[in-house]
Amino acid sequence: MSTPNTSRPLFAGRSFRVDYDGLSAHNIYSEDGKTIRYAIVSGAYAGASGEAQCQWQEVSDGVYAISWQEADGATVVHIDDFIDGRSQAYFTAVDQGFYRMQGPLTELAIQDAQDI
Repeated sequence: MSTPNTSRPLFAGRSFRVDYDGLSAHNIYSEDGKTIRYAIVSGAYAGASGEAQCQWQEVSDGVYAISWQEADGATVVHIDDFIDGRSQAYFTAVDQGFYRMQGPLTELAIQDAQDI
């Protein structure tokens, strides 16, 4: 297992919306990039929200692998390109359903992020 990154990631202190086929979510990152608050705003899991510790690794300029485990046991891995605005996500739900998703990544306005 690698040592966690200690620098500040590009997404730290910012909020984003990801739109996948059948699911959209808001992801709000802490100032140090170590915590994510999330809310699923549309799709089968709409209404789910929470906060989790996350780990990340920059894989190329502005592209990050970010992972976390939600309180209910669901696991999430994102490969997010914060420069070109694209996201790939791999999500294992509590019911053991496994999802592979991709779609646009858009920065949220501050007031939109505060609603979560």
